[in-house]
Amino acid sequence: MKKILLVEGNLREENQSFTDGGIKTHTESLKDSISFFTNKLELDVVNPSSDKNLSEVIEDLTKYDGMIWGGSSLNIYNDTVEIRRQLDFMRECQKKIKNILAICWGLQVAVTVAGGIVKKCNKGAHRGIAHNVKINKNGLSHPLYKNKNEIFNTPAFNFDEVATLPNNSTLLSSNEINNVMGINFKCGVSDIWGIQYHPEITYDKMITLIHFRKDRLLNNKAFIDEDEINSHVKMIADENKITHKNNRMKELENWLNKII
Repeated sequence: MKKILLVEGNLREENQSFTDGGIKTHTESLKDSISFFTNKLELDVVNPSSDKNLSEVIEDLTKYDGMIWGGSSLNIYNDTVEIRRQLDFMRECQKKIKNILAICWGLQVAVTVAGGIVKKCNKGAHRGIAHNVKINKNGLSHPLYKNKNEIFNTPAFNFDEVATLPNNSTLLSSNEINNVMGINFKCGVSDIWGIQYHPEITYDKMITLIHFRKDRLLNNKAFIDEDEINSHVKMIADENKITHKNNRMKELENWLNKII
């Protein structure tokens, strides 16, 4: 059976707050989404910010056929011990794992290690949803976007963006908020498919996260007031009514097909 490593990007404290609030962690959501497509993979989970056996995991990385690195509420430009641990772990993964799907925060970590630059987005943020992501000519011929609509909306939650691509990157998709929404690049032995959004997370969970983070989002001016939050949540709920699960998760399905 093929083996996949799932990397949890959030700190243990953030995950505990999710659990206490009745919300699945990002890794739990990812497992659910993978199970929709296949039960033919052996899944291991690692949290490089807090796991004490990280050196043992690093020694055994070559046993994995692929890795999926998911989202986080962290910002890559903050110099913390936990973020440095994640960067160091990604550096080791790029030496030993051939296939990597880097989602949102995972993309930002992978890009930074490969020499790219991530900054706070100067055009705004994706608050639960990204609109009008357009696949470019390179993306239309790339397996990441096989059977994906050329222009699509998708779950997304990010305030930062890839400002400078690593060398030899291929830009695959963009929208008005983030020029880099989908890319492909190689670093070390790794072929990295990176996306700045969350096909593996439902719109329902995004709505829950907005309510869960309401005070934080108001304090950092992501929303003006609760009326704007309610209006925004209604818009996401309306999008959810017309979104087909298979189409939403097409990128994950395409990557898994590469592994299986």
